[in-house]
Amino acid sequence: MPENSPRSEAGQHAPLEAVEALKALANPARLQIMEWLRDPHTEFAEWEPIADRDEVGVCVSHLQAKSGLAQSTVSSYMTTLERAGLVRSTRIGKWIHYRRDEHAMSRLAGVLHTPS
Repeated sequence: MPENSPRSEAGQHAPLEAVEALKALANPARLQIMEWLRDPHTEFAEWEPIADRDEVGVCVSHLQAKSGLAQSTVSSYMTTLERAGLVRSTRIGKWIHYRRDEHAMSRLAGVLHTPS
């Protein structure tokens, strides 16, 4: 077993999904997007939703407008977050919407939780 392999407190390998999620969240812009997606109704109130934000999330064009990043950069960031299992995507026509996967966020928090 490689010496630099991630381990949990009990000596077991940290779940690979947690490692990938943490890598995805290490980028400040991706972390900011995840914070915005926690409360899309408030964070994206200035943009008229194309679909139900609770059901499908926020349109990538709104993420791009709020972040000020290039559309290709936002799309790449969202793909990274989706591959890490932190967001879910839904295509509506030509638009892709993203929402946080709260179950995945809870699992990640559980992996990171260490009792006092």
